[in-house]
Amino acid sequence: MLLAILLPFLSFIVRGKVLTGIICLILQITLIGWLPAAIWAVLSLNSERADKRNDKLIKAMRKNQK
Repeated sequence: MLLAILLPFLSFIVRGKVLTGIICLILQITLIGWLPAAIWAVLSLNSERADKRNDKLIKAMRKNQK
């Protein structure tokens, strides 16, 4: 989470989203763009974590149905 706030572009690149990381870096280069880039990275990270959590719950529910 700290990486997403301090270096938003790097948090995308570490997660394998290179093109998104480059776009974020371009946005982040400007001082005004730093805040939107950080918010975008944090929201993206939270969304990815929620998706993984939901997938895990769906797999558990399917396993219990059998």
